[in-house]
Amino acid sequence: MPRKPARHHRLLPVRPLTFSPFARSVARVATAYLVKHYMHNAVQQSAGDEFKEKLKIIGRHSESSEDEEFDGVVQADFAFFDPKPDDFHGVKTLLQSYLDNKQWDLSGFVDLILGQTTVGTVVKLEDDEDNGVFSIITALNLGRYKDHKCITELKEFLLNICHEKDKIGNLRSLLGDEAQKVGLLVSQCVVNLPPELLPPLYDALFDEISWATEDEPTEELRNSFRFKFYLVVSKFYKQKNANQKRSSSTDKDEAFVYIKPEDEILHKLSMWSFLFPLQTQQVATHELKNYQLTGIVMAVKAEDISSFRQQLHA
Repeated sequence: MPRKPARHHRLLPVRPLTFSPFARSVARVATAYLVKHYMHNAVQQSAGDEFKEKLKIIGRHSESSEDEEFDGVVQADFAFFDPKPDDFHGVKTLLQSYLDNKQWDLSGFVDLILGQTTVGTVVKLEDDEDNGVFSIITALNLGRYKDHKCITELKEFLLNICHEKDKIGNLRSLLGDEAQKVGLLVSQCVVNLPPELLPPLYDALFDEISWATEDEPTEELRNSFRFKFYLVVSKFYKQKNANQKRSSSTDKDEAFVYIKPEDEILHKLSMWSFLFPLQTQQVATHELKNYQLTGIVMAVKAEDISSFRQQLHA
């Protein structure tokens, strides 16, 4: 079903969505660092000069928030669009560290995402000639694409990083026998994307999935979107020695600081999850001295997505 771009014209405050005061403070520091990291990666790609300047503006707002709350607003007209080939470099930049520092067929993965135009959304600035991509969201059927090199490598990566004996069997099942019922939920955005965009962005995704079960031209394609499970690969900040009893001086600290607010909801709703260490560069700041950037894999039942959407709007 063709869809029109969903446009959002508003003054969008740049601050986290669901964090506690402590987590919000830590997230601002992490955001300032990640903006610089993202800008460095973007320079390596073919992003235009105008898009790089927009990232610098976002970065300056983030840096100004390290020492004090940023109470201003950023004027931005964002629009939702179907993925298309021109988005290749922007999407690839966003997903550069999707599997940590693993060398894999990321280009092939991006091609799969862009080739699935009926389900998936990219977020850009409206009427932006530079065509910069600020967010990508989609769901890929692991069974439908099982023969693609990138999916084979992704499965190998997930199996290699899972060291929890009580989870490895569940993971093997979702990647193997149950793969045709599993949607790999891929969501990545440039840091500091206004959180007000999250509810309509996820609504668009899950509405499209529902429409695809009715509107795709063949029964095979329609069935490929009848997901029973979603698999999520993400990262967050985990307090070092979080499993040990905390002293009174650190009781106010959060065990986890979620980079993406929706991950907190998905984590709570997940039927199982496991953590894995990351090889990527760590953020070394005073606020984050007790935290370590950590990978997380979550499995969520499709029947719990309605609750996820409700909580995202709350």
